Amino acid sequence: MTRSPTRSLPPAKLRRGRLADLDALLALERDFFTADHVISRRSFRNFITSPRSALIVADVDGKVAGCALVNYRQGSRRGRLYTISVGREFQRRGIARQLMAAAEASARRRGCRFMRLEVRADDAGAIALYESSGYARFGRRHRYYDKRIDALRLEKSLARPNPA
Repeated sequence: MTRSPTRSLPPAKLRRGRLADLDALLALERDFFTADHVISRRSFRNFITSPRSALIVADVDGKVAGCALVNYRQGSRRGRLYTISVGREFQRRGIARQLMAAAEASARRRGCRFMRLEVRADDAGAIALYESSGYARFGRRHRYYDKRIDALRLEKSLARPNPA
């Protein structure tokens, strides 16, 4: 019985994004998203250094396997999951869920009570991931992606349930 090459990879370690990650983050972004929604080098640099952002990187054996970016507005109790992406060779290993959990934990530490995001209305896999993680639809942005595809707006309460 042969093992899948994906299963033989070491586990992902989560860490803060660094300026040294810029090239890898840009490559990941270009591979994952369409031209209208690719984060620029300048924007990534700003997100990495900004106190109002948390860029979390999934590192597999020294390689950037994925990232999640959460933005925070001063005085708001909502975090915004701006992007989450996992490189093709690292998909189907639970890394997206790891990144999402880390993003939510970051938002909780900053006092956020909710997390919001937008997702392409035609991305059934991402929608299923978010909804199975407790996100609920609350709106739609028409022609948001590439000026032709709607975005679904989702939100999740980050309040911890009270023990019974």
